[in-house]
Amino acid sequence: MNPQNTLSLQTLNSLDSQQAEQWFSQCCAAPKWFKGMGHARPFADFDGVVQAAKKIWQQCSTSEFITAFEAHPMIGDVNSLRKKYAATKNMASNEQQGANDADDETLHNLASANHEYLNKHGFIFIICASGLSANTMLDALMLRLANDTATEITLAAAEQIKITLLRLEKGLQKKLEKGIQTS
Repeated sequence: MNPQNTLSLQTLNSLDSQQAEQWFSQCCAAPKWFKGMGHARPFADFDGVVQAAKKIWQQCSTSEFITAFEAHPMIGDVNSLRKKYAATKNMASNEQQGANDADDETLHNLASANHEYLNKHGFIFIICASGLSANTMLDALMLRLANDTATEITLAAAEQIKITLLRLEKGLQKKLEKGIQTS
């Protein structure tokens, strides 16, 4: 199985545990989460996947959150996006499109602020960047830089589940399962 390909819910439900965990790990790298999702199968529909994803994420520890955060490229590090995270390319595609289109000054400011954030909190800045411009991401980063680490873990975890749900939606053939015909 190639975890980068989209699957039907029926196919996901029929995978063995190891294959399912591998597939879910492309959506979120926290072992408790992807193992929990593998064990939560079978799912009746996409809404069941979403509910399980949220429930299991809420049960994860801070160390699990940080493991998930570490699987992300630093916002604005376009080379890192291209090179290090090629394995999640399909599910993570366009997540930082705004950074890809940014000018050099904005990318430099994003990288600089993200390094400052990393030094302060011990993990990179996490934001569901889908549809956000580089300047919007930079503004959010600058605002959140002042927060204490406990607050940032909570905020980053909330952003992580948004990212995970987007990846699940991209990875599962949701429209076909709901009976919507595509041409």
